[in-house]
Amino acid sequence: MSAKSQDKAATAIMWLAGIIILGILIVFLGYMLYKGLPVLTWDFITGKPSDIHAGGGVGPQLFNSFYILGLCMLFSIPVAVGAGIYLAEYAANTRLTDMIRLSTESLATVPSIVLGLFGMIIFVNMLGMGFSIIGGALTLMLLNLPILVRVTEESVRTVPAHYREASLALGATKWQTIWRVVLPNALPGIITGITLSAGRTLGETAILIFTAGTTVSRILPDFNVMAAGETLAVHMWYVMAVGLVPDRVAIADGTGALLIITILIFNLMFTLPSKYIQRKANGGGH
Repeated sequence: MSAKSQDKAATAIMWLAGIIILGILIVFLGYMLYKGLPVLTWDFITGKPSDIHAGGGVGPQLFNSFYILGLCMLFSIPVAVGAGIYLAEYAANTRLTDMIRLSTESLATVPSIVLGLFGMIIFVNMLGMGFSIIGGALTLMLLNLPILVRVTEESVRTVPAHYREASLALGATKWQTIWRVVLPNALPGIITGITLSAGRTLGETAILIFTAGTTVSRILPDFNVMAAGETLAVHMWYVMAVGLVPDRVAIADGTGALLIITILIFNLMFTLPSKYIQRKANGGGH
């Protein structure tokens, strides 16, 4: 087979693989939305859940999903971005940097249910937080740190070296170069990592069952970080596993559709600004 034929065959295989993935995604999303969209009413989205009677909503769970996500990102982003900048810009090849990289890679391989048990032992029991929003957010931070650290490090490393050299030649300090030159150019990649980890956080179940619990506050919205924090994903699991409501299948379908729509909107909210920033950085905005 000639090189040109091999190239065409490889291109066809790549296109086929991409179409298969896209088809699976369309079928999955289409089925979930087909089953769940009829359930999505304003009362369902904003109403309070019911333990026994039909017709309950998911308002507190929707609030808790974003509240826990916000706290998790508030804890994760400064630590992860700082660690990524240190590894990319300051760290030499020493035992300390090798240990940091090994720690992040090891943390990335830990199953979420193990992190949930760890969070329950440390935050729920040892620190006395109980099943709480803050306990769930702190444990989710451990889930997000590895991907955010690695994405930040790789994004910073992809910034061309001559950007740094030009900034330093103009008299800027190393930190000024990082803050004003390197980070703005690395921002699209960092935003992509934040988007991926945020989507993973919104859909996480195992960790939050053991740390945030399967109940919600009867006050909406409740900003008390020590309150129990059942999220949409946990509620969907709980309703189907041990729920007593007669319309639990409909509630699960509606919760799944709402969760998918929420994640899609959230991803678009981050992806579109990231593309705009990337175009401006590449000179496309002029």
